[in-house]
Amino acid sequence: MFGFLRRDKNKSPAESAEKTDSGLFASLASRLGKTRQSLTAGLADLLLGRKIDADLLDELETRLLSADVGIDATQRIISDLTRRVSRHELKDADALLEALAADMVNILKPCEKVLQITPDQPFVLLVVGINGAGKTTTIGKLAKRFTDQGYSVILAAGDTFRAAAVEQLQTWGARNNVPVIAQGTGADSASVIFDAIESARAKQIDIVIADTAGRLHTQSNLMDELIKVKRVIGKLDASAPHEILLVMDASFGQNGLVQAQQFHQALGVTGITLTKLDGTAKGGMLFAIAEKLHIPIRFIGVGEAMEDLREFHAGEFVDALLDRQ
Repeated sequence: MFGFLRRDKNKSPAESAEKTDSGLFASLASRLGKTRQSLTAGLADLLLGRKIDADLLDELETRLLSADVGIDATQRIISDLTRRVSRHELKDADALLEALAADMVNILKPCEKVLQITPDQPFVLLVVGINGAGKTTTIGKLAKRFTDQGYSVILAAGDTFRAAAVEQLQTWGARNNVPVIAQGTGADSASVIFDAIESARAKQIDIVIADTAGRLHTQSNLMDELIKVKRVIGKLDASAPHEILLVMDASFGQNGLVQAQQFHQALGVTGITLTKLDGTAKGGMLFAIAEKLHIPIRFIGVGEAMEDLREFHAGEFVDALLDRQ
């Protein structure tokens, strides 16, 4: 789509290292197709032969908003582009799109922070989010990732409201050859996770990944339960949980931003995983989250396969979104 737009040949090795090999990049670009279609469909034709002026920037602003980039992030981008236009820095389509890509990366880059497993034993990762966001599947993929990296892992079936959630987690545990600590349906979630941490300590397991029941951010009683879970974990280890990972469905768009704000206010979220980016035109919400909350984006989910849970890299994401190989 943007065959006329090429990355600067003089980029540094560090910048070049951000990109995966061409096969992985092509895969990511194809998975972001719906969001790219929403954001950039026809943009090349729109710019062709056009004067870079306020009218064109107004049209670009509309496209950013329609892709759920968010008001704050969109205003930041358009303000910078307007400033550059006024200084006659953007004289053609290539220059404008280079500037657009740079502004997008600048918004996302502060949130590009890979999850670091500290030497705390066990390292406790608490996974939260609403129903259907993909928490349990994400946990299974994380377990696979960590075991492949040489860590020992134990899973805590803290979603005690749905028997199916426990069974699903046990399936992932069997697939990855990691133990799962579970109790009966309706058991106290904090108790299950407490038992898992104590078991991990006794067996010198490196990482505990704790599932929790899905809940809407508006359900104050259930949010209070999560606060209790966090408090109980803290009694075993004052530094735990070491990561509170919010799993979000990308298709929620700007509603997802409200969810993230509420979970962050209640728990102090330390990382975000955005799932189902391959099936939505609203992937621009990453920019809204980054601009508004500044929470690290740990992973993005772009498919069902294990390798489709990827560490988030700002430059790679923007290049794939704009098809800038």
